[in-house]
Amino acid sequence: MRGTVFCLIGLLAAGSAQAAPETWLLSIDRWGNVERRTAVLDTAADGTVTGRLGDRPLAGRLEDGKLSVATTGEGDLLRLEAVIADGRMTGEADLPDTNDDGARQRHGLTGRRLPEVPAGPPGRRQFTPDRWSNAFTAEAEPVLFIRPGEIISTQTIDSGGVDAAGVTRALYGNPQTGPFFVLGAEPGQVMAVHIRKLSLNRDWADSLSGYVGRALTPGMAANGAGRSERVRWRLDRAAGTARLETPPERLKDYVVPVRPMLGGLGVAPDFGFQPFSAGDTGRFGGNIDFNGLGEGATIYLPVYQPGALLFLGDGHALQGDGEITQWALETSLDVEFSVELLPARPMSGPRIETNDRITTIGQDGSLDDALKQATTGMIQWLAQDYGLIPSESSLVLGTAAQFRVVTLAGRNAGMALSLDKAWLAGLPKKATDRP
Repeated sequence: MRGTVFCLIGLLAAGSAQAAPETWLLSIDRWGNVERRTAVLDTAADGTVTGRLGDRPLAGRLEDGKLSVATTGEGDLLRLEAVIADGRMTGEADLPDTNDDGARQRHGLTGRRLPEVPAGPPGRRQFTPDRWSNAFTAEAEPVLFIRPGEIISTQTIDSGGVDAAGVTRALYGNPQTGPFFVLGAEPGQVMAVHIRKLSLNRDWADSLSGYVGRALTPGMAANGAGRSERVRWRLDRAAGTARLETPPERLKDYVVPVRPMLGGLGVAPDFGFQPFSAGDTGRFGGNIDFNGLGEGATIYLPVYQPGALLFLGDGHALQGDGEITQWALETSLDVEFSVELLPARPMSGPRIETNDRITTIGQDGSLDDALKQATTGMIQWLAQDYGLIPSESSLVLGTAAQFRVVTLAGRNAGMALSLDKAWLAGLPKKATDRP
């Protein structure tokens, strides 16, 4: 067993009273790739320091302005030297070489002290965004620090970067509101995002008139079905309907009910992965474009970075299965959400739960591969929650599986596999935290 040594040379506030524990977000620059960790430091009046680095305990002392602490347990030796001033930390990290066990490397280190978690039960907060992100990334500065259970009310802009007032606020390409830094979220956990409310906040939406290439045979594409033009829809928020602003004669009476949804919802990807475009998808979520991700739905995502760094955006007033016209009814939305942190469990992809069904999302380069991902995800979920082995879950899926095309419009195709909860009601459930 090897211990991890954690040394900070700090400029620390004077005083003999014991300070409250401080949580620090550390960023270690490893050849241009930033690795992030959290450290909790609790300093007693006599200089004794306890706390943790990630999920590992640490202990040490504070003497003459120098802080020396060490973690115990399995792991490589880690030394950090830094100066602390005004809630910021700068210095160097001494880590093992990634290819030579006998060598070490020094890397630049920065850190920031995170806000304290307020006392009392979580409440409601209003957040009005003034910047947006066109990537799912850990590099973006958090727009708000939130805690589990808080109800956050905010807004999204549309996929073209236009807000509720019709003003362009960001670059096109599904700009996301966020990231929201979730206090207490650590890599390895699962985060549940509860979509509590979605509502239209303007009276129009845009779509396209053609089809994506994946939806057409070569012959139909050659006949011009793939060519598209922007189409404006009028949204009646009181009636909850949408109709074409300038319809052709045959569609002058075509009116559809709106069903607001979020096309984009994801977290920052893991260390070692470059930022993903707001049009990409993966295990982190992303530009999922599943029309079941509406009000009342909960999506489960793995946490890869401290704070998770949650993004959401790409509001749709309505979208048919597959988003086969490349754009759904693209619009801006008012959003109300909260988050919950759950213990770690393997997840092959995003999971979605509503009052009446559970759904796994498969995302890959083809519909065939996306279907395999969705099926694998549901087999995994049934094993975790009900203890079913693959031969047993095949009997459930063979009689109850409902497949839907999620999207054909992104770089990845998407498939959803859903099961009605009523069909699972007779199965004994294992004692486990969801999802």
